[in-house]
Amino acid sequence: MSPFDMLKGKVKVAVELYNRYHSPEAHAELVKLDSGTLTVRFSGSSCRTRGINDWVEDFKYMLESLGVDAELEKVIEPSDLQEEFRLGIFKIKHISIR
Repeated sequence: MSPFDMLKGKVKVAVELYNRYHSPEAHAELVKLDSGTLTVRFSGSSCRTRGINDWVEDFKYMLESLGVDAELEKVIEPSDLQEEFRLGIFKIKHISIR
């Protein structure tokens, strides 16, 4: 299995676990994954709260629990603040083989 395939598998598990523990307040959906960057769409009622970055940051910790060292680079808010989603852009720094 290639390192990228391993990363894809770990991201898939992270999304499933995140949604299991955070839904319905927050829901994660993979938007884009390449070898160095991960984009995840977060939606749900948590997007109306002031602490949305905390919900996005939680995804980083989910990745870390699966052996993916990632850094949250930025949170992109929609131009219409009535929209209930945010995009989290994560930089992949290291993947543990375990």
